Amino acid sequence: MSRFTKEDIFRLAKEENVKYIRLQFTDILGTIKNVEIPISQLEKALSNKMMFDGSSIEGFVRIEESDMYLYPDLDTWVIFPWTAEKGKVARLICDIYNADGTPFEGDPRNNLKRMLKEMEALGFTDFNLGPEPEFFLFKLDEKGNPTLELNDNGGYFDLAPTDLGENCRRDIVLELEEMGFEVEASHHEVAPGQHEIDFKYADAIKACDDIQTFKLVVKTIARKHGLHATFMPKPLFGVAGSGMHCNLSLFKNGENVFFDENGDRQLSETAIHFIAGILKHAPNFTAVTNPTVNSYKRLVPGYEAPCYVAWSAQNRSPLVRIPASRGLSTRVEVRSVDPAANPYLAMAVLLAAGLDGVKNQLVPPAAVDRNIYVMSKQERVEAGINDLPATLAQALEQLKDDEIITSALGHHLFEHFIEAKEIEWDMFRKQVHPWEREQYMTTY
Repeated sequence: MSRFTKEDIFRLAKEENVKYIRLQFTDILGTIKNVEIPISQLEKALSNKMMFDGSSIEGFVRIEESDMYLYPDLDTWVIFPWTAEKGKVARLICDIYNADGTPFEGDPRNNLKRMLKEMEALGFTDFNLGPEPEFFLFKLDEKGNPTLELNDNGGYFDLAPTDLGENCRRDIVLELEEMGFEVEASHHEVAPGQHEIDFKYADAIKACDDIQTFKLVVKTIARKHGLHATFMPKPLFGVAGSGMHCNLSLFKNGENVFFDENGDRQLSETAIHFIAGILKHAPNFTAVTNPTVNSYKRLVPGYEAPCYVAWSAQNRSPLVRIPASRGLSTRVEVRSVDPAANPYLAMAVLLAAGLDGVKNQLVPPAAVDRNIYVMSKQERVEAGINDLPATLAQALEQLKDDEIITSALGHHLFEHFIEAKEIEWDMFRKQVHPWEREQYMTTY
């Protein structure tokens, strides 16, 4: 059921002294974009008549087909708490439509809705996501630019004074709660300067909207504390990188279809098939869930980030873990995803992979309940454990070969994603990096 009507939004805007509205959407790379309008244009926006130039946005359209419309989702109405001084600023997340009134196939949010319709055709009613995004806090210099200086030397679950980011993290949580988030946990992560804030699961569209809003809030409040928040997967060598574990579950009419009280590990056959689909397609969807050159510096042994395709209900080295909670909380945790991923695209490919397992009744290999990092290559081969791609280039090639995953993106998004990422890899490949000079300048 919708939370807001047009009348509600007009009333709230007046009561709260809202002066500007940000019509927000997400480009193919996961970057938040917005068109800001004065309150006088709210009626036009809510009537789906607000136009913008799509040719200016990464991965959208060519200049000769640039006129596009923003269709606000009324249920995403939020007033930013930190904007109260000179009239508040509110936000509406929008879907992108073509000039002829059809959904734009290059809109990541629209694309996820398309995949959810495929899920509903199989008899499921909800695909839920509980994300666990991690981030680093670095100090700003006197000019307001980010440095590589961390503001604490804390570790996992540390408290102040070791965790000097605690006040910033607390303010982030307070802002999120004022915006309607149900924050479940907030703590220091393993690496110095690294933090995690977990919020309650929601249906896939809302959860992805929440991830984008979360990133915006974290960066905004961090800057108020003289800090730069980054969701870069591996900003520092020698410490843990930042992941975004995704807890996934399928529901049918309010019932979690992953739970079976009488099943092995109390998992249903649907859950087992879903796990098998995730494992089958994992090397091929990694380009989407780990979409940067830097992502692959995190996916290495020794830092709790999964680099091997396996599953377990007991240890944290495999790609897929089954948390202990059962009943409505039964879920499949995919641990490879990082926070640089476009959440709408990531959920589309994860859902497609899992549903392929369900439709074809795939069976996963045996669960691996020992530490994979200490297994030899031969032991991994014998256990049927494959490696994730080691570079973005390798991941892109594996993505191209998987019809299920490329179909989950759709032709437009797939073509533009590949194009953008191959350019990114080529720029990295041609660059001369400090490590190379350190290793070779005096040796040769």
